[in-house]
Amino acid sequence: MKFGSIDLNLDRIHVMGVLNVTPDSFSDGGQFNSLDSALRQAEAMQAAGASFIDVGGESTRPGAAPVSLQEEMDRVLPVVERLAGQVEAVISVDSSSPELLDEAARLGMGLINDVRALQKEGALEVAAATNLPICLMHMQGSPQTMQDNPSYENAISDVSLFFEKRIQACEKAGIEKSRLLLDPGFGFGKTLTHNLMLLKNLSQFESFGMPLLVGLSRKSMLGAITGKEVEARLASSVSAAVISAMNGARIVRVHDVAETIDALKVAQAVLDV
Repeated sequence: MKFGSIDLNLDRIHVMGVLNVTPDSFSDGGQFNSLDSALRQAEAMQAAGASFIDVGGESTRPGAAPVSLQEEMDRVLPVVERLAGQVEAVISVDSSSPELLDEAARLGMGLINDVRALQKEGALEVAAATNLPICLMHMQGSPQTMQDNPSYENAISDVSLFFEKRIQACEKAGIEKSRLLLDPGFGFGKTLTHNLMLLKNLSQFESFGMPLLVGLSRKSMLGAITGKEVEARLASSVSAAVISAMNGARIVRVHDVAETIDALKVAQAVLDV
């Protein structure tokens, strides 16, 4: 798949490094708010083996307060512009705002990573015009309400139906299927049981014929299983990344790039046999 000027073979497993330029993200909020600190972190993740750097300016943790468009743009766009000239990894932008995505595409973004699956007004049209790949993520509700009481008739079939509808909407807007990636949205409007069922059955989403991107790193589901706080979830995060890869994920979104890369090298070796 071609991400802007960068071609990647998605038959192989790739790591996406998380770069939150927010004060309130659940794990690393406030750590990379300055341009210099964001660049240093991006360079470190690239050196560790990350194929993608995912820049986000709006926290989507459960209950997070909304961010104004101008504030999100002020946080994200200078970082995208700086990284575009200094890192070789694909610059992914974690945003649902069409105005921001339009400008980020001009500055060097290579992947749209939208937790709202292009459902904001104008997002489909902007995404279509960029000619860039797009990751469509499933979320039940909004970040403010998604964990209030998530429920499904069947998590696998309900998420699949959502993907079908969003893929149809993309095609109607002129976005070819070959540009799409899918993310089941672990932790976004799901209970622990829902998350585990999705992870166990992740390979079922391969039937769409689109690369799967997953993000489980340091999430509360891992804390619920292990009893560990966010900063002590390295082992469980790496375990979840390996399980994802063995079940079909081709891009794994993580905070701890170096450790995950090592683990995924082992997973890839097993898959190659």
